[in-house]
Amino acid sequence: MKTKRLLLGDEALALGALNAGLSGAYAYPGTPSTEILEFVQANPLTKERSIHSHWSSNEKTAVEEALGMSFCGKRAIVSMKHVGMNVAADCFVNSGMTGANGGLLVIAADDPSMHSSQNEQDSRFYADFAFIPVLEPSNQQEAYDMARYGFELSEKHAIPVMVRLVTRLSHSRSVVEVDTEAIEPNKLHYPASPRQWVLMPGISKKRYPVLIEDYEALRKESEKSPFNSYTDAADHSLGIVVTGLGANYLNEVFPDGVPFPVVKISQYPLPTEMIGRLFKECDEILVIEEGQPLVERQLRGLLDGGKKIYGKLSGEVVRTGELDPDNVRAAIVKVKGEIDSLRPQEVKAASQIVMPRPPALCQGCGHRDVYGALNDALKEYENPKVFGDIGCYTLGFLSPFNAIDTVVDMGASITMAKGASDAGQHPAVAIIGDSTFTHSGMTGLLDAINEDSPIMVIISDNLTTGMTGGQDSQGTGKIEQICIGLGADPKHVRTIDALPKNHDDIKAMFLEEIEHKGLSVVVVRRECIQTARRHAAAKAKK
Repeated sequence: MKTKRLLLGDEALALGALNAGLSGAYAYPGTPSTEILEFVQANPLTKERSIHSHWSSNEKTAVEEALGMSFCGKRAIVSMKHVGMNVAADCFVNSGMTGANGGLLVIAADDPSMHSSQNEQDSRFYADFAFIPVLEPSNQQEAYDMARYGFELSEKHAIPVMVRLVTRLSHSRSVVEVDTEAIEPNKLHYPASPRQWVLMPGISKKRYPVLIEDYEALRKESEKSPFNSYTDAADHSLGIVVTGLGANYLNEVFPDGVPFPVVKISQYPLPTEMIGRLFKECDEILVIEEGQPLVERQLRGLLDGGKKIYGKLSGEVVRTGELDPDNVRAAIVKVKGEIDSLRPQEVKAASQIVMPRPPALCQGCGHRDVYGALNDALKEYENPKVFGDIGCYTLGFLSPFNAIDTVVDMGASITMAKGASDAGQHPAVAIIGDSTFTHSGMTGLLDAINEDSPIMVIISDNLTTGMTGGQDSQGTGKIEQICIGLGADPKHVRTIDALPKNHDDIKAMFLEEIEHKGLSVVVVRRECIQTARRHAAAKAKK
């Protein structure tokens, strides 16, 4: 039986996985993927079936844990934002070589326009690189349907499957027709070819040609996929290749129907026969895809035959930011001029023309007290440098604090401070949050410990993963023990509460540790003001 629910794209995919016999969900929080695991955690079926749904320390550990569940024959999902794929790449790329046993979906939520990210990278390149198939939903219904389909595809071909989402799909709602009952999870069972899970050179050399051969079978799956389609039309002067969410925008631009033949792609490898028909029947080709020009590049290499191909590389489709109906319309006008069936150009909404308001640290946030004391301490030095990291505290770069010199990726604060110190910089200060520290800061700290590098590492501990909404932090209550366990000198692992009344004491502690001729760690702790309010409200209800 079916029913209808109003769901975010993230929620639709999560519910689809639950209803398709999910046994484990793994993730590290990151916008726009966070709601996937949160939905699984809140669903009654998770408790009823004891479905694993805890946050992992980082994206690499999450993929490895999900791969372990797949090895045992169970269905698993692992979700992350696009830059998390960089952290998970080692395992993800090698999972193409090991293959999968139980269905395994690796969900990458890309962030075109960088709403909450360092870059606009396109996760499809990772899958293409690893010979792993991709599902790219064009709407919330497809996101739901692709979960079961993806598990079945994964198990049929013994390969992980990437599901690529984008911000607008992840964070917009639509009515979705869903199952009222969930199928039973897989029973415990092991791979038919267990040796291929041991990636020693002698085994991998035999596996690699098979992986390439299997990729052709996956291409044939794309030709008959329910998510790929060829829609013919009367005007063959132009053919359109559109991927994922772009299909929705194209339909918005032509409310009475697209007058040109369209190949809609939501499953990869590319359905080359379907695209070949478009090339044969149409004079010119326009490629509309969200993200980077992966499909356009492949078409130029495989099928152009001298035929004109328009897209991001040739400048008709915007190269940066998100697709939307307006820039899809503009691309068609550049190629074909104004067409009667085109939706009229719309006036920009107020939200698109007003000046944006930059984010700021919450009033009452402990990070404010850290930066206030740090700035006061560093006034006593001629050329101090502060190396920042990824989290709420990154906002310390902005006014009024202007306290950070670099932010690159998760965990880079400690390693960059160490490298600067190696170059002779003093003082070299690293600031990192508790969740980021356990995500990828510990290994950098170990390097600094082994060389007793003269840097001060500030761990601004707000007892949660604050930037993404207050998820559990893996190091809560253990930060000092971790540092000492890694080998830091206990005399220079110090703790103080991040409170306005402690301003002078925090400043004095910073000055003392900056002057220490070796590594020091200062843990400045105060619970996130948002989670503190929620905890207080929950306590008041009892």
